[in-house]
Amino acid sequence: MKYVYHIFFIAFILTMYGCQQNNNEIITEKIQYDVNIKSPDPEYDWWIQNLVGPQRDKLVSTIIDGAKSGKFKAYDYFNNPIDKFEVEAIFSDTMIVTMMRENPPYELFDTAIIYNILPEDIIRLRFLEEWSMDPQNLHFEKKIMGLAPVARRFDFNGIERWQPLFWIYTDNEFIDELKKNK
Repeated sequence: MKYVYHIFFIAFILTMYGCQQNNNEIITEKIQYDVNIKSPDPEYDWWIQNLVGPQRDKLVSTIIDGAKSGKFKAYDYFNNPIDKFEVEAIFSDTMIVTMMRENPPYELFDTAIIYNILPEDIIRLRFLEEWSMDPQNLHFEKKIMGLAPVARRFDFNGIERWQPLFWIYTDNEFIDELKKNK
């Protein structure tokens, strides 16, 4: 008898849970934005625009190692699939720069400069999300469709720039749409 009671109770709970209406309205199907994962200012509280070091390192390592190994399918910024060798190549950038000698006759010469992107250079993540909201209580839901690690770089002139390295899409429907649109 207890067995029948437990089955009835579980069935009742499942029925009630299944009947709950989802009143969420889609706010946007796509929104993209950057999130700092390392604080730009050491004076900020530790939790403002920051993940604690070990958690940040683990997250960045999971993303990079997964893309380099092929565990996570990576895409370039134009949504073309890239393989693990192309992902690996992103982390080393060779630039040919024309320079002028410091002594007369001040000849111009070309030199190769190799910049390596290190895990500690990745201090932002770029998210692509879908947002929905329940207007009754302002409960928001965010569905992450993709993320891109973003590295802080300085060019030859010392100018700061932010370089998205690659995308990893986590939403299968979005990936299917990418394939259809190719």
